[in-house]
Amino acid sequence: MNKLKSLSILLAYMVIFGCQENNTKTEETKNDSTSIDKKDAFRFSTWTGASNEFNSEEWANRLEGYKEVGITEALINGSPEILEQIIPIAKEKGIKIHGWMWTLNRPGDTIANKHPEWYSVNKNGENSLEKRAYVDYYQWLSPFHPEAREHIKNNVRKLMAVDGLASIHLDYVRYVDVILGADLQPKYDIVQTTEMPEYDYGYHPIAREGYKAIFGVDPINYEHPELSSEWRQYRLNAVTSLVNEIAEMVHSENKKLTAAVFPFPEMSRQMVRQAWNDWNLDTAFPMLYHNFYRENINWIGFAAEQGVKTVDYPIMAGIYMPALSDPEDLEKAIRISKEKGASGVSLFTANDLSDTQKNILKKLTKEFNNE
Repeated sequence: MNKLKSLSILLAYMVIFGCQENNTKTEETKNDSTSIDKKDAFRFSTWTGASNEFNSEEWANRLEGYKEVGITEALINGSPEILEQIIPIAKEKGIKIHGWMWTLNRPGDTIANKHPEWYSVNKNGENSLEKRAYVDYYQWLSPFHPEAREHIKNNVRKLMAVDGLASIHLDYVRYVDVILGADLQPKYDIVQTTEMPEYDYGYHPIAREGYKAIFGVDPINYEHPELSSEWRQYRLNAVTSLVNEIAEMVHSENKKLTAAVFPFPEMSRQMVRQAWNDWNLDTAFPMLYHNFYRENINWIGFAAEQGVKTVDYPIMAGIYMPALSDPEDLEKAIRISKEKGASGVSLFTANDLSDTQKNILKKLTKEFNNE
């Protein structure tokens, strides 16, 4: 038996049985200090980025701006060294900092770039490092490659070493979008009415070998792979087992794990092969960017409610601020998120808010938290 086939079979069983072990949290995990009480006050948070140069005055001003509108949590994409310097400033202002990391999409990763075999492969046999779907920064690692998985875990370990983080926050923990949102397709001059092979990046050789070892068929030969529930679930399990292994690491150190995810589990499965309702998270941040899908504000409430009904951990409804410049729309989006059971909202992003947006946030913060 060759090395690739042996590795494929091992990963196949890890994917299938690993997910079964981690699919349901134990009562001990639910009740320990990594859990977040659903009865907490309605929370306001934001995603934001940090440059490689730390400026204390700049961060003091940015965090003060968040504080003024009622934001108490910031999910920051930055190096561990930068986060360590931001946390003391944030603590003075009563703001929690989450370490936001790009998980499987790793543009410019100097370590991963040396290992093309770590990257996802589409149905046409094209490698994500060399053939990038949609945009140049789409450089996706395969959740089936054991060394890629270990590299991702090492990135998590670096954030775990940062004292005072509210959580390790995973993003891009999925596959390439096999179907883009309706409003995004025209921007790339694409019409996607079916799953197209050039955008279906789940065909890493290890995935194919492992699947064939179990089911006796190479999925590359499926004429309509979207009709195979086994092939879809097999790929879903690869991401789920990775997340739950990370969760075990994080929780073993009494830390918390959160994730930015697609709108609701059924939609996530279809569009990006992401079954986040099977993940052992402490909070999910579904990105309910209604305009991406040409939906109205009510859709935000619908999507939030699906997540709330499906998982046993809190949901923070992600809302897209450029599409909510109308104060009535912004207020409705936040209110409907709360009405449908979300524990808070996360803004993308709270930088450069208009005065009207700031006033809505101030108003609702006071109202919801009885200030």
